[in-house]
Amino acid sequence: LATNRPPGQRDSADEMLARTGRTAISTARRGLSMHVSHSLRDTLAAQIPEKRAALAELKKTHGKKVLGEVTVDQCIGGARGVKCMYWETSQLDAEEGIRFRGYSIPELQQLLPSIKGTPGAGEPLPEGLLWLLLTSEVPTAEQVASLTEELRGRASLPEHVTALIRSLPTDMHPMTMFSLAILAMQTESKFAKAYEAGVKKTDYWETALEDVLDVTANLPEMAALIYRCKYHGGDFTKETRFDWSANFCRMLGYDDEGFDELMRLYLTIHSDHEGGNASAHTARLVGSTLADPYLAGSAALNALAGPLHGLANQEVLRWIMDLKAKFESEGRPVNETTIREFAWETLRAGRVIPGYGHAVLRKTDPRYTCQREFALKHLPDDELFHVVDTIYQVMPGVLLEHGKVANPYPNVDSHSGVLLWHYGFREFQYYTVLFGVSRVAGALTQIFWDRALGLPLERPKSLTPELIAKL
Repeated sequence: LATNRPPGQRDSADEMLARTGRTAISTARRGLSMHVSHSLRDTLAAQIPEKRAALAELKKTHGKKVLGEVTVDQCIGGARGVKCMYWETSQLDAEEGIRFRGYSIPELQQLLPSIKGTPGAGEPLPEGLLWLLLTSEVPTAEQVASLTEELRGRASLPEHVTALIRSLPTDMHPMTMFSLAILAMQTESKFAKAYEAGVKKTDYWETALEDVLDVTANLPEMAALIYRCKYHGGDFTKETRFDWSANFCRMLGYDDEGFDELMRLYLTIHSDHEGGNASAHTARLVGSTLADPYLAGSAALNALAGPLHGLANQEVLRWIMDLKAKFESEGRPVNETTIREFAWETLRAGRVIPGYGHAVLRKTDPRYTCQREFALKHLPDDELFHVVDTIYQVMPGVLLEHGKVANPYPNVDSHSGVLLWHYGFREFQYYTVLFGVSRVAGALTQIFWDRALGLPLERPKSLTPELIAKL
């Protein structure tokens, strides 16, 4: 298991990473500047005219097509299933799950470079997914390494942001701290300064990209400093020697290679889930006003902090821990029979089973599946994993029999807390911040394309109940 090391202390995982240089990451350090790496910038600059033309053709050819009907139930019920958002980076299918730029999670695990450089040799580096989301191209190991170095060079929190974080009361929710920190760093927005100076609309993308990369580069330090201040007295050491995920782990105070790999997987799969989810949609809505990526990213965190969205993972782990404690106090074993009995007790009491069901999905969430596979590989004998796995064997059948849920299968939140707990990460309340690091980075890639394509202000039409009744 990982240890929560004192900041600054070198350890075996650090030494191994530093000694090997981790293949392409070390070679990419030579000759890179501190602004957008030419390969990424040039790739995007070449794509933008083509994508603008393709969007114009799409509107010209298909602009009058009807995408679907909207019922009163959908209007009142949170716009579920209403097809009215243009989204570049991902697509969520009810049966198949998420696809990032057309690729499923298992495919990306075999295609995106790992820390060893070779795709499939380990979990994908989130930098690789960010490259894919931005460019729609699967990157090479060298391109991922260049983006890792790019983010290293941009990782520099202003003093007023670190002072703000250290000044916040420790009883404040860490998601509130995180949102405030990104807002405070808005002083560095290149997009806001360029807009104020009168930049042409067709050039919005250049400073939008700068902001997207600057925000992404500083998310780990912001989030880690919040963690160290809230839970460990503010003792903090900055780290930039490794990849984006490993640097985050070191700044949090964790030094285990298994935890590094878990965080690479976690930050990859939580990044994007098409545009309709609350946090991504909030970022998009705020960004459509030409608010800069700092303001949009902070807004996304405020949506993610809600109990019906990002807080769900901590609720699942709390439910599992309560189940385990109840069984132990009653001398009951954890098996399919006792789990089934407990599930029915929960449902008959009018409570829900956390971690099961999804607003869109109608099958097991592939983000759950890849975390389960991670557990089978790295912690097959873990006691809490045994509980989660037993629940997985029983719960869909119980919920189908219960008959009041559209999707009886587990979602991403059903597994992530148990993995974090295994590696010694016990601060439930902070779990959503980890989600936030990933989701802000992912959502901002769409904000880049919104500016590059000149997409308009989002402004749907609302209806009063009186008007609905007259229709």
